[in-house]
Amino acid sequence: MLGVIVFKRYLVYYTNMEHFLIGLSLILILGVLAQWIAWRLKLPSILLLLIFGFLAGAATGVLKPVELFGESLLPAVSLAVAIILFEGGLNLHWKEFREIRKAVRNLILMGAAIAWALTTAAAYYILNFDLALSVLLGAILIVTGPTVIMPILRHIRPSGSVGSILKWEGILIDPVGALLAVFVFDIIFVGHFGGLSEIIKTLGISTITGVAGAAFIVLILKRYWVPDFLHNPVALMTVIGVFTASDLIQSESGLLAVIIMGLALANQKFVSVEHIVEFKENLQILLIGGLFVVLAAQLTMADLASLNVGSYIFLAALIIIVRPAAVYLSTIGSNIGKKVKLFLAGMAPRGIVAAAIASIFATRLQELNYPGAERLVPITFLTIIGTVAIYGLGALPFAKRLGIADADPQGILMVGADESMRKIGAFLNNEGYKVVFADSSWDSITAARLEGLEAAYTNILSEHALDEMDFGGIGYMLALTKNDQVNTMACMRFAGIIGRANVYQLWPDEKDKRAPQEIAPNLRGRLMFSQKTTYNDLNKMLSREDTTIKMIAITQEFTYKHFISQYAEGALPLFIIDENEKINIISKDKAPKPVAGQKIIAIVRPPKKGLIQKMQE
Repeated sequence: MLGVIVFKRYLVYYTNMEHFLIGLSLILILGVLAQWIAWRLKLPSILLLLIFGFLAGAATGVLKPVELFGESLLPAVSLAVAIILFEGGLNLHWKEFREIRKAVRNLILMGAAIAWALTTAAAYYILNFDLALSVLLGAILIVTGPTVIMPILRHIRPSGSVGSILKWEGILIDPVGALLAVFVFDIIFVGHFGGLSEIIKTLGISTITGVAGAAFIVLILKRYWVPDFLHNPVALMTVIGVFTASDLIQSESGLLAVIIMGLALANQKFVSVEHIVEFKENLQILLIGGLFVVLAAQLTMADLASLNVGSYIFLAALIIIVRPAAVYLSTIGSNIGKKVKLFLAGMAPRGIVAAAIASIFATRLQELNYPGAERLVPITFLTIIGTVAIYGLGALPFAKRLGIADADPQGILMVGADESMRKIGAFLNNEGYKVVFADSSWDSITAARLEGLEAAYTNILSEHALDEMDFGGIGYMLALTKNDQVNTMACMRFAGIIGRANVYQLWPDEKDKRAPQEIAPNLRGRLMFSQKTTYNDLNKMLSREDTTIKMIAITQEFTYKHFISQYAEGALPLFIIDENEKINIISKDKAPKPVAGQKIIAIVRPPKKGLIQKMQE
């Protein structure tokens, strides 16, 4: 009898473990798979994540997060959101903020207040929520978030300050919305709130714990107290510790604390945190995927049935009335241009923080048996899906129409800032073409900046690089490092951003021990220039004292054949500038064939005497 009881208990335990294993695996698989498919189809990843989560949850019943995680679901969601926001804080740099601080401040303070008031009114009059629930929903939906803003900005690459404004607003508005929702809940539903002193306490505790966490990371890295292989785990441990400690001391202060920690680390000059940033980026992909799948899986058919015509009118009001009003009223008297205002007014997708906050407070309200609480999550998810779809699909055409995203940008990102490559970039820059260098060598970046060139000190393969660089006006990427594998990986990275036709790399050195055929041709960018020009060839040519870079006009009298005859040996055509000043990069599959009215940029040695002189006479 005892054996039967033990066997039954073991069977139940094994079944539960198997169920948990299947559920957890499904969350991770669907989270990554949805983002992969979205990248292939060039769709907003959150749309597919929500669809996959709904199919796994309400549609099929395979995934049931509440049964799977039990009471640990909400704490796990909170921790995941904290890690995501910490990574967002690592992308905030004061140098960038100083130029846009007034616009961001107005959007965070005045803009959020206006959006809160108008969303509350819309929920009250359109959705027929009671006043308390309307105020809470208004607080939840003021957030946008980096998880939805950053992918859209990387796809658009807007010029000017608009990208920076949206990035700062998206990251900073998340804790503001979370804190506002907490205060509303405490005042209206719990009936307890400490007033201004409570707000000051929250800000103080968040700042102290966030700065302390950043100082701890700086100290252990600077003193070499932790081996390299433990840097990332210790950083993750510190983020979780800061979030938990801050929340225990002062309820709901943890999100702001981790953002402050990330912000402090990003702007200190004592140690490099690049490797920590890269680790957090990879972790963020898993967390975002898992969170959206889990939260969407909680939706039920009854939740969807609660949506009606008024729900869609409410969504339209958020997009057409609330966001434009908040932007325009909060930026009156600012120096923001009309086009930037228009784009800001047309960009407010909601993301993971809105979903998480709504789920948390819906659960708390249902525990209080509050009428109408079950409608909070469905309307929030409708807002997320609707805003991501509309803003995500419409942002690029809108930006092009406004002229803040060039339909045919001619700027060039040059990966590799060695001396010879800087000569090419400097020439193009002097001719009026935007050139941005990216290199992980501080010496090369410093030299480029001293020469008046725009340069970013970053590992171009890091996701962090995409957030801190201004890609406005960039239409081409040239991989010019001596490492063929880095060049290839850079091309793979940017092919999905600016198009495979616009990424180029130098020819591999056939003398290198790593045979070029080791890298599949379909993974490479387009091979630049003719004559199988490698890094060493280019460096050797540009290092000669008698070599220079010239732009030569092709006319009816002086044809390309004349150019070849004149310069013969030692000439290397690089670019062709057509009649519309569009730059064309010469490559293996695009041989130079300039015609009259076009110009050729080439590396040349002193020409043969005679032809040019005779023509000039």
